[in-house]
Amino acid sequence: MRAVIAPEPGGPEALVVADRPDPTPGPGELVLDMTATAVNRADTLQRQGGYPPPPGASDVLGLECSGVVSVVGPDVEGWTVGDEACALLAGGGYAEKVLVPAGQVMPVPAGVDLVSAGALPEVACTVWSNLFMVAGLRREETLLVHGGAGGIGTFAIQLAHALGARVVTTAGSAEKLEVCRSLGADVTVNYREQDFVEEVRAATDGAGADVILDNMGAKYLARNVDALAVEGRLMVIGMQGGTKAELDLGVLMRKRAAVIATTLRARPAAEKAAVCASVVEHVWPLVADGSVRTLVHTTLPLDQAGEGHRIMEASDHIGKIVLTA
Repeated sequence: MRAVIAPEPGGPEALVVADRPDPTPGPGELVLDMTATAVNRADTLQRQGGYPPPPGASDVLGLECSGVVSVVGPDVEGWTVGDEACALLAGGGYAEKVLVPAGQVMPVPAGVDLVSAGALPEVACTVWSNLFMVAGLRREETLLVHGGAGGIGTFAIQLAHALGARVVTTAGSAEKLEVCRSLGADVTVNYREQDFVEEVRAATDGAGADVILDNMGAKYLARNVDALAVEGRLMVIGMQGGTKAELDLGVLMRKRAAVIATTLRARPAAEKAAVCASVVEHVWPLVADGSVRTLVHTTLPLDQAGEGHRIMEASDHIGKIVLTA
């Protein structure tokens, strides 16, 4: 099979298409013939040498995919050859055939085409697990989403809006902010021109955000805590702005607030299976009825994965960058 790897750290040109043996499923695993996968920020970090796959995971890039079941391993129930599915991965998505633990395989939501489904698992599982399973975002609470025009951001805005939360989001251009508003954002903030802390306070009569979904890490840490409401929860899911920062614990304590950092990729398979099951139960119905959808910025063939990485790193995209087999 063809697979995209990064033999040496580098820029987008470091990605190469290699020949790899077709995977053979063991107990509890199956193989998908990949229809589509998507570029995630973690893929660009892996290519640069800064985010290696977890022990035992494939060195092939790609944290999600869609496709058709082609081989079913022992002890797998509920899936047969020919079924259409999408999957959350620890790696391996940028390949023509993808080995997946059965617990991380999900049905394609009704009404979603198989190519678009390749861009659903990572965003759906990340957003649902962080905002609802961990942070416990509730109806009528205020959510601040950083990077609202990206894959995670566009999905988070829609899901929170559909479930009754008030959404504030940041983005870096008028075009991106308009897209965020169209998806359900109540308040939009141009981070290049406005102070999101002041804008959140103004939008909440000084109370602050109950939950913040942050992809910046160190750069925004202190300001995010300033923007939190009493008993607020800051969910850190990315480190685009660095890994080390000072934090005034006094501010955090006075607010009785929490800073929680999570990753999805390295969790045990059983935990990821639980997330996937919860997504199928709670999120897929909203996708099926059109309340939430995945936005696709562009679709490229697998051998143009490097171009997909260049688009992501330029931050000019809105929604997801999809690769097809």
